[in-house]
Amino acid sequence: MAPPTTSFVTDRLDRRQLGPAHIVFFAVAAAAPLTVIAGAAVTTVAVTGVTAIPAGYLAVAVALAVFAAGYVAMSRHIVNAGGFYSYITHGLGPAAGISAAGVALTAYAAMQVGLFGAFGYLGSRILNAFDIDTPWWICGLASWAIIGVLGLLDLTLNARVLAVMLCAEVAIVVFYDIIMISHPAGGVVRWDTLQPTQLLDPTTAGVMVVCVAGFVGFEATVVFAEKARNPKHTIAIATYLALGIIGLLYGLSAWAISVATGPAAFVARAQADGAELMFNLVLPHVGQTLVQVGQLFFLTSLFASLLVFHHTVSRYIYALGRAQILPAVCGRKVRQTGAPKVGSLTQTVLALVVITAFAILGWDPMDHLFALVTTAGGLGVLLLMAATCAAVIRFFHRNPRGEPIWRRTIAPVLAGLFLTALAISTIINYGPLLQVASSSPLAWGFPAGYAVVAAAGLIWALWLRWRRPETYRRIGGLDHQPRQPRRPQAASA
Repeated sequence: MAPPTTSFVTDRLDRRQLGPAHIVFFAVAAAAPLTVIAGAAVTTVAVTGVTAIPAGYLAVAVALAVFAAGYVAMSRHIVNAGGFYSYITHGLGPAAGISAAGVALTAYAAMQVGLFGAFGYLGSRILNAFDIDTPWWICGLASWAIIGVLGLLDLTLNARVLAVMLCAEVAIVVFYDIIMISHPAGGVVRWDTLQPTQLLDPTTAGVMVVCVAGFVGFEATVVFAEKARNPKHTIAIATYLALGIIGLLYGLSAWAISVATGPAAFVARAQADGAELMFNLVLPHVGQTLVQVGQLFFLTSLFASLLVFHHTVSRYIYALGRAQILPAVCGRKVRQTGAPKVGSLTQTVLALVVITAFAILGWDPMDHLFALVTTAGGLGVLLLMAATCAAVIRFFHRNPRGEPIWRRTIAPVLAGLFLTALAISTIINYGPLLQVASSSPLAWGFPAGYAVVAAAGLIWALWLRWRRPETYRRIGGLDHQPRQPRRPQAASA
């Protein structure tokens, strides 16, 4: 097996700090299980009228496990904090890599900033329940300040914070699941919503898109490769563990909700109760105190996801800065902690600007900031995953590097077909997904925005190739490929 291809700089993020468990905490926390189950899953059923979402989550988990086969195989040969950007660069070339970097930065920044709206809204509601009248943006700024500080501290400290939050969150979700399953509607446990045949109906396309969006964050395992102990094995273990935990938790919990409501009443209850449905279903059996505990963990779920996406964006900026694709100052890190200094501060400033703008303009934090912006971020990650499948195929086609054909060809082809079809379907039906008319600027503006970002990245890459060829060759660590050092010898001969 060829040695891993790494970034060309020696100024790497400090290694040997994170094991598989630490990285799993980051990946699962980014997925925000309680937020997805209580919020996104129920809202999807209410909007689409489709009850197959438990089966959808399990099917997507299987599909993404196939995607991960090639994705993880590539992580054994490329260790770089740039994630998708680095993989697409090595597979499809520097120009495609820079375009992907722009899309990745936009998508992950959107995911994180959008979550501030949900955190602010939920935090405000919790405080208002205790007669503390607090506007959403105050709660949003409080979380922003804490995230900004943690983003500059040691990553293992952040992992410990996430571990505590995530364990509590998963424990309350499983507890609620047991309560709901043990108190089925009509006294009979029904399995209707787990039947995979429902997914063959064309009307489930929108449900599948939402299911994929719920897994956004698991792919960030490779972003922390440079901080991992023995990254060849750690990243693979962490990725599959994260997928398994997220998939089972989503599928089980969404099914448990349908058991408690009864499949026939699932849509009506989702429309009537919204994000409070799960809490309302367990309230008669556990009491108000445990419901309030669950609502508090709903808030910490959002906070954990905010923290992980902050780290993801900051590491992308770091990787681009040290490669001099962005200004070299972006490649600086905090001396005491090794955290990406400029990358973290940049995302902190961006979040402050957006929260302030929404507060001044009076825009709704849930409908406008959370729903619109995070959905746009999910679309960007979906596009990146589809492109990464093509990159994996081409990367191993040039050099199999000892990988079996399943990992280097079959799995990425199957995953690429699925993800590409889903991305096309999402773009075509983006208006209905946002519950706006197809002619609305929102329906075409976000997909068009990614096209503009990708085109700008391509133009920048061509400029670098013309004006700064040395930088162009170093994009994604390409000058560490074996063929590069032999060029000067051939020329001298």
